[in-house]
Amino acid sequence: MTDKKIPFVGLHAHSVAGSIFDAIGYPDEHMDFCYENGGEALALTDHGNMNGFSHQFLHWKKMKAEGKDFKPIFGVEAYFLPSIEEWQKEYDRIKADAKLAKTLAKAGDTSGATVEDEEASKKAVKSVINRRRHLVLLAQSQTGLNNLFKLISESYKEENFYRYPRVDYKLLDKYSEGVIASSACLGGPYAGNYWANREEGSEAVMEAMRETSRRFVEIFGDRWYGELQWNNIPEQHELNQYIIKVCKEFDITLISTADSHYPNTEAWKDRELYKRLGWLGKGTPAWAEDNTELPEGVEEIGYELYPKNGNQMWDAYKYYSKVGGHEYDDELVMNSITETHNIAFNRVEDFVPDTTVKLPDFVVPAGFTATSALVNYSLEGLRQRDLHENKEYTDRLKMELDVIDDRGFSKYFLTMKAISDKANEVQLTGPGRGSAAGSLVAYVLGITQIDPIKYGLLFERFLRKDATDYPDIDYDVAEPMELKELLMDEWGKNSVVPISNWNTLQLKSLIKDISKFYGVPFIEVNKVTSQMIFEATPAAKAKHGIKAGVYNPTWQEVMELSPSLRGFLVKHPHIKTHVEALVGQVRSCSRHAGGVLIADDLNEHMPIISSGGVRQSPWAEGQNLRHLEPLGFIKFDLLGLSTLRMIEGAVRHILVRHHNIPEPTFKDVQAFYNKHLHPDVIDFDDQAVYKNVFQKGNFAGIFQFTEGRAQEFCSNVKPKSLVDISAITSIYRPGPLSANVHEQYIQAKENADEIDYMNHHIKDVTEETYGFLIFQEQIALLAHKLGKDLSLDEGNMLRKVLTKKGTGKGARVKNQLKQKFINGCVEKGIRQREAEDMWERFEYFSGYGFNKSHAISYSAISFQCAWLWNYYPVEWMASFLDKEPEKRKEKAINIAKQNGFFIEKADVNRSSFVWEIDPDDDRKLIQPLAGLKGLGDAAIQQIVDNRPFANIEEFLFHDDIVYSKLNKKALDCLVRSGAMNSLMDDRFTGRKHYWSAVAVDRVYNRKKFNENIDKYKDEGDFTSAEEIENLTTITGIFPMSLVVTPEVQQKLDEYYIPAISDYDPELGLVWFIPREIIRKKTKNGKPYWIVEVIDSNSALTKFRCWGIVEGKDRIHLNRPYMGKLDYDPAWGFSTRSIKRNLRLLG
Repeated sequence: MTDKKIPFVGLHAHSVAGSIFDAIGYPDEHMDFCYENGGEALALTDHGNMNGFSHQFLHWKKMKAEGKDFKPIFGVEAYFLPSIEEWQKEYDRIKADAKLAKTLAKAGDTSGATVEDEEASKKAVKSVINRRRHLVLLAQSQTGLNNLFKLISESYKEENFYRYPRVDYKLLDKYSEGVIASSACLGGPYAGNYWANREEGSEAVMEAMRETSRRFVEIFGDRWYGELQWNNIPEQHELNQYIIKVCKEFDITLISTADSHYPNTEAWKDRELYKRLGWLGKGTPAWAEDNTELPEGVEEIGYELYPKNGNQMWDAYKYYSKVGGHEYDDELVMNSITETHNIAFNRVEDFVPDTTVKLPDFVVPAGFTATSALVNYSLEGLRQRDLHENKEYTDRLKMELDVIDDRGFSKYFLTMKAISDKANEVQLTGPGRGSAAGSLVAYVLGITQIDPIKYGLLFERFLRKDATDYPDIDYDVAEPMELKELLMDEWGKNSVVPISNWNTLQLKSLIKDISKFYGVPFIEVNKVTSQMIFEATPAAKAKHGIKAGVYNPTWQEVMELSPSLRGFLVKHPHIKTHVEALVGQVRSCSRHAGGVLIADDLNEHMPIISSGGVRQSPWAEGQNLRHLEPLGFIKFDLLGLSTLRMIEGAVRHILVRHHNIPEPTFKDVQAFYNKHLHPDVIDFDDQAVYKNVFQKGNFAGIFQFTEGRAQEFCSNVKPKSLVDISAITSIYRPGPLSANVHEQYIQAKENADEIDYMNHHIKDVTEETYGFLIFQEQIALLAHKLGKDLSLDEGNMLRKVLTKKGTGKGARVKNQLKQKFINGCVEKGIRQREAEDMWERFEYFSGYGFNKSHAISYSAISFQCAWLWNYYPVEWMASFLDKEPEKRKEKAINIAKQNGFFIEKADVNRSSFVWEIDPDDDRKLIQPLAGLKGLGDAAIQQIVDNRPFANIEEFLFHDDIVYSKLNKKALDCLVRSGAMNSLMDDRFTGRKHYWSAVAVDRVYNRKKFNENIDKYKDEGDFTSAEEIENLTTITGIFPMSLVVTPEVQQKLDEYYIPAISDYDPELGLVWFIPREIIRKKTKNGKPYWIVEVIDSNSALTKFRCWGIVEGKDRIHLNRPYMGKLDYDPAWGFSTRSIKRNLRLLG
């Protein structure tokens, strides 16, 4: 019977894309192996989701393009219960029981990366709320596919989800059209009947199976199949016999499936290891506690789960039935194998899933087409800006609208406008980001705020007539989560869906985890993993001819180019095999930082999943995966920019202090912004701002200028315009810096009269950047102006192909454009050699050129910050301190001190949630209670709602304070930080006495409190070291007076030792206080330290310590040091010996 090819199609298969820590290999690998193994088709049926559908569909298109005749079948192995309503009643009962509720997972503990507990699902599940059965569902047609999408989207809704997404008979009946179903594995519905009734005898099992058969046949008719599987599990064969019997009674057709979980015959051990890696984060399952070792051979497992062909299915049936001593009807089994082929090619239609673009209809006003609405909105925007009679603007607008209409993008722009309109109702938005700022349509619609014509920004840089991809408008907002929630509330959760990110196993962590299983000592593993990237990076850059900038080598390059790793893998070859198989496999699901999809009824067009209680897409779109746009889904990026929150905070302070608005609304903030800060009204030529901020290097939270060397470069350039700032930020990147462009630019700007522009064409385009091709648009513009019939679209394409070499398509396009450019130059009277020189300039700068649209937009934000800092310094500083993240808070406080502001410590009677400006002294800033580490919002609210407090008793025994919110932990933080010092009286011998009586030994009546005061009276004050620890760890305010004692300061003054920020190169000696040590290794694996220090000027400085002797060298944090340091203007401070060059003071 096995001499000829047996027709068979795998209708039950899993991949890593959707069956995380259960299957390995992406659908691509499974499909390729199946094809090479003689298969003509393969279904994908991952656990509870269709996350692998995008991989499957896109790889099928690739196979088709390669001439491979292969059919993808789209499906899911759903989690099934007879009645979700009954399950929900039990779930609600457990939630209502305080004791039982503790056994439940946390609310919202849902994940698009549900990990299947394989063994637990293939037996009787005692817990009702964890109960679920497997059910294979396949799409026969586009209708069936859409029904699967709806079914999965429903299963992930909160009411259907606890640990696993669930469907029941009711949902199946609703979405059964075009769907084929089968009974799955030992975890299926027939298996559930078997496990639940086996103790009561065969008739009880059969009766339960009959009822199950009746229900499924009612729903699916002849599209319901009994599923047989072949392995050496005794219960599988018992179940097979029951399924054969009940299907004969009900005339249900049988099929056999391979239930594949890995992409080839050799991958079984990698799958076993991958499953165990999944246990590392969740704990070993109970069934595996005594069986964590990897099997020696596949026969120990009892089954082979790769994509088999028909003959291999027959061989598996004969082998496992013989080994287990079970007899079957050969003809019946053969028919069950071949029936899969019949289903695949006669019951499942040959259809191509719908990939038409999905954008919302609700953004198009009634009575309009998308194009007519866009034209109307655009013309109205032009009129509002009083530009409707300016021919340059009307011509440009018509050109852009024609391109947008020809490309079919009108609805995209309407959607972006709708997002922008909603955002601007509730928060500040950025003036622009990326190439979209080059669009006049985006500007007049209010999507961007930068006039592209005024600043010479090109629409072609954003959208070419001849391109095929969709536009990509990145949109900066103050609060992206708030905006997404607003859009979901107003437009519906099925119309606004965040995009998923799929996190994968990375080389470093994978080597460590696999080594654990094989008992390799941690020290040996850590030594390799800590230096392999350093070793591989220089070699990888050299391999690619990369001389400058950051480069992250691929995992393959690290394995090839790191000597340490190569040696380790030679010693442990089995680890190498596993790493190569598992690196890049899915680890978990997260959410894209800003990406959302917006369209009508997305749940009908994709199987929406849930992660952390948030509904999100099953497919990703990003740097490594582009799976949404090819399926017709357009990503909208709503990105958070904290600087916008800082600007809003400063404006609120201004409105309170200067406009007599005690509680400003967002409309008040927006009105101020539109009047003073909007790019259409702010004076970007205000030289006072350039002089006092950018030229003096007086930066405090100024966007794009928070890094020391960027500040230094800026003050050296002495900018006087927005284009100057744009040039600075464009140059201050690894590539241009390594090519020394920054120093050349400074020299050119200082000697502008000596610049040789070659010809007036170059001068027209590059005069604003002193002869340098800083912006990509400059290359496009010059190519267009000088080339022969070379369009702006081609000029923009040029920036992409200039770096192409060899004979590929990109290189051919480059050569064609070069010829057009040279010919055009010659026709315009430019010598050929001069034209060649210009082309060489293009090539040189192509690697460094930056997007001018983006640079101008972001420079506008920098200027807005500087304008606020210049004209409203205290308001800006308060907002800067408030919005800086915790890890940079201490640095921000030091910047405030450097600028002459006095920082008043947090106080329970004066401080609240934000930094406040003292009403009596505008140089004094009051630290917020929210700035104390460890103090939550609930505790602060109790304080703010019930103050003022006259004494400590009022604070500790207040009738209206809820002390479960203002708890012992909060008291500890408040006392140690000094925020309760104003309530301390002379009954306390010191702050440690106060702390012990109030916070350490918390009591709840006055009598015991008085006893505490007496009990701890001998404790007195904190030691100096304890006080330093308290203040630095909780408040972020460095207690300089405690660290540098008067005696130490006197000695420093006596010997004229300057602080490190006042470094005198002739003296060489400095003093400082180490705040943090960052341990690093050179590319050769040698240790060095970067030490961040502070001094009496509140300036944070770093120096490098080379030649570290591990175990011997030591630097004490928060203690004063004197040091003889080397200094280099490019690299800063360093020392080659801690022992010889540093001395601890005091």
